[in-house]
Amino acid sequence: MGYTFIGLGNLGGHLAASLLRAGFAVTVHDRDSAQRARLEALGAVWADTPVAAVEGGAEGSGDGSADAVITCLPSPAVSEAVLEEILPVMRQGADWIEMSTLGRADILRLAAKAQAMGIGVLEAPVTGGVHLAAQGKITMLAGGEAEVFARHQPALAAMGDKIFHIGPLGSASLIKVITNMLAFIHLVADGEALMLAKRGGLDLKTAWEAIAASSGSSFVHETEGQLILNGSYDVGFTMDLALKDLGFAIDFGREYGVPMDLAGLTAQSFLRGKAAYGGQAQSPMIVKLLEEALGTDLRAEGFPAKLE
Repeated sequence: MGYTFIGLGNLGGHLAASLLRAGFAVTVHDRDSAQRARLEALGAVWADTPVAAVEGGAEGSGDGSADAVITCLPSPAVSEAVLEEILPVMRQGADWIEMSTLGRADILRLAAKAQAMGIGVLEAPVTGGVHLAAQGKITMLAGGEAEVFARHQPALAAMGDKIFHIGPLGSASLIKVITNMLAFIHLVADGEALMLAKRGGLDLKTAWEAIAASSGSSFVHETEGQLILNGSYDVGFTMDLALKDLGFAIDFGREYGVPMDLAGLTAQSFLRGKAAYGGQAQSPMIVKLLEEALGTDLRAEGFPAKLE
């Protein structure tokens, strides 16, 4: 089965590489050519436009040869723009797999456009971090018809090692937003916990290890906590993306009548982080706000600048 992969950012480039290493035929496109040499070395065909990618190569064969088009893009607006561009050249019976993080209303609205043209749709956002995407071990959250999910399960398994078919379209977008919301809340809380340890006179390396072995640990503490202690903060995820996902979570709260007190407070923290460092700053830099406010850094020896 041949795939087109559009969107080769921090996550998408690794996901496309995993497909290639598993032996799938993959045509790729991104506005930024930074990933071109790496993916071509793995066997990818580079296309200069989304339309050419769907049609089968840099020049386009004109037959809409892709069995499925995967998109991994930064916002609903970009996803919609790309979909509008490629739908006219996708063949009936092909599938669109949306791996971007969208709101449920967005995926349902865009899916309806694709389905009206005879295109199958699967939402498959991922969670776990860029380092797990690089290893082909990221968690995949799929929503859509069981038949479409089964058709692409081998490709999903090439990109991730934990795959959940959550339910119909829209269900994966909800669970993805929930997991991201928890991660950002944990990130702010972990910064406060580490700062309390530092200001209380504890050795930060030992404190981090003790928390990691305790009931207070979290995936965020065990991963992004290391990047905070290193001072790189480099997780490959931006303030803008965090605010987008927190906005989705708060919208879901309104829809379902669920108070979102912690999500709201966390969103306010990230707005302050964006104001201080810019929307493209790394999301763990939210903890840098606390460090600067208290004039106390959270550095410790022995922690990596990047997660491997």
